[in-house]
Amino acid sequence: MVNVKYNHEYDKKLKVCFIGAGGHSFRNIYPTFQYAPVDLMAICDRNSEKAAAYARQFGAKAHYTDYIEMIERERPDAVFIVTSYHPDGRVQATDIAIQALRLGVHVWMEKPTAASAEEVRQLMAASLESGKFVMTGLKKVFFPAVEKVKEIISSPEFGQPSSIYVRYPQNMPEFNKRSDLKNVKGLLDHIFHPAAIIYYLMGKIGKMSYEWEPFNGGTVTSLHFLSGAIGTLHMTAGISGSSPLERLEVIGQGANVILENGVKLTYYRKVERPSYGRSASYLVNDEFAPLYWEPEFSLGQLYNKNIFLLGYVPEVLHFCECVLTGKAPQKGTLEEALEIIKLFEAYCNTPEGNIAIINERQI
Repeated sequence: MVNVKYNHEYDKKLKVCFIGAGGHSFRNIYPTFQYAPVDLMAICDRNSEKAAAYARQFGAKAHYTDYIEMIERERPDAVFIVTSYHPDGRVQATDIAIQALRLGVHVWMEKPTAASAEEVRQLMAASLESGKFVMTGLKKVFFPAVEKVKEIISSPEFGQPSSIYVRYPQNMPEFNKRSDLKNVKGLLDHIFHPAAIIYYLMGKIGKMSYEWEPFNGGTVTSLHFLSGAIGTLHMTAGISGSSPLERLEVIGQGANVILENGVKLTYYRKVERPSYGRSASYLVNDEFAPLYWEPEFSLGQLYNKNIFLLGYVPEVLHFCECVLTGKAPQKGTLEEALEIIKLFEAYCNTPEGNIAIINERQI
């Protein structure tokens, strides 16, 4: 286990500016800077009073209402962008990120990256032209438990991942309303969570089809991956507000791993089932017994903080390390964002029961 540094313990820090002063960033993104190699130079928000208040709260030296002016004056190494949506449903951060790239700075942006595959490709072009990279805050792939799942399913003893089940509570409107971005803003905002996990663990989707129910707007999606594996994305609109939101299971070759509620992880290792009709005990030898992990919440440890459990600090650290070393991000990439948006567009453009091709198999 790696010990976490505090901000003041870093010898080298990035000069960063932050665009956005909303509730999500206040709770989950600004606080990560306590543990990251950043020097927060300035904050920008259209609301000058909020920008000033956030600057005081988080130790920025200046505040602005114009992000271009801020970047040109402060000359940061990177910007963080956490903004909202345009009235038509497009993502504000997309245009801001392109401008920031043209001004010569690296970009960390909260999901969603964009509202269309074409816009993601525009970001890719701007990134290539500027020589600066863009990372999207795909927090799910930085969950410690999800990273452990990835480690387990990549091991030789687990075998080739053959199928996956992901549960996530999300609804979508009936098909004839999905052509208007305003009607699918919730889907766009949240599809990045389960889809990021799916891509991270299983790779590119080849094709998909789904069924939609009219009571809550939930769906069951059948996925076929280019690897040959299959999967199910169950979007459980209508569950209780007191219910855990998520469940993940990956099946290998005689082994499987289950993650409940983002923190309860069980690895069922490869072992033969006790002989039917003859075995007097369900217990298997210790060397093959299931492995189980669950956090304790008694100690004031960093791993019990929301910003660590939910991947916020790890993703910010990954971005900072990439900027400092000049190496492109390995997670939260525009390539990942493109695959997620392809799935989003498939839901918007494909009626239920039909097959949508997401990626063609390479021959």
